[in-house]
Amino acid sequence: MSLWVQDTNVIELRPNFTEDDLQQVIRAVYKQVLGNAHLLEGDRLTSAESLLRNGDTTVRGFVRLVGQSELYQTQFFNNSSQYRFIELNCKHFLGRAPKDQVEIARHVLIYNEQGYAADIDSYIDSDEYTTNFGENIVPYACSTTTQVGNKNIDFNRAFSLFRGDATSDSGKSARLITDVASNLSSKIVAPPKGSGNVSNTGKRFRIVTLKVGSGANYRRSSSTFEVSYSQLSQKIQNIHKLGGKIVSITEVTN
Repeated sequence: MSLWVQDTNVIELRPNFTEDDLQQVIRAVYKQVLGNAHLLEGDRLTSAESLLRNGDTTVRGFVRLVGQSELYQTQFFNNSSQYRFIELNCKHFLGRAPKDQVEIARHVLIYNEQGYAADIDSYIDSDEYTTNFGENIVPYACSTTTQVGNKNIDFNRAFSLFRGDATSDSGKSARLITDVASNLSSKIVAPPKGSGNVSNTGKRFRIVTLKVGSGANYRRSSSTFEVSYSQLSQKIQNIHKLGGKIVSITEVTN
């Protein structure tokens, strides 16, 4: 069993897709972009779904239509602080937490000068979105495994936002505003009781890491560590300080 983060399987709409393939993609987009919100049948964006079905838009285009919809605005823009809205946009469209205060300020500026639609487009039209998802991959949680160029604080912040399939993105207040503004690392904290997730505090976790050598004897070596929940955050930081890359974190089952 993995840590409480959502499944990060890559879901792509390929050529010659079936209706079942299409429905899997549509469900995945709704789940990712709407943050696990319960979606009534009447809330589905049937016109946007038809455009995707008929080949008149791509998955990226469908994601854009969901983000620009009244449904998305009602769920997140109208009911959240501006900082919280930016956090959620980064999560929903880029699969990560905000990187720094500069990024947050940039989105505040885009919204104030160009409006809601332009701000949503700025995520979906970004080079980062193109590189990670292209036209036909559903956005997913990219930063819940460490990646080249990402800092340890990015990894920790991802776990602060991606709280598991049994939680939703309701809530008006920003979760990372202090950490991002102060450039502080975020603690990995288990989802609250009642969220549908079992508490991790009494469990042990296995961390698999990869370290890349250099020079003439270039090689990769892997290591595995088992730690208690209370040791997890500190161990992650130590691995990064030593130049390691985290491949996976899984619960140790007996």
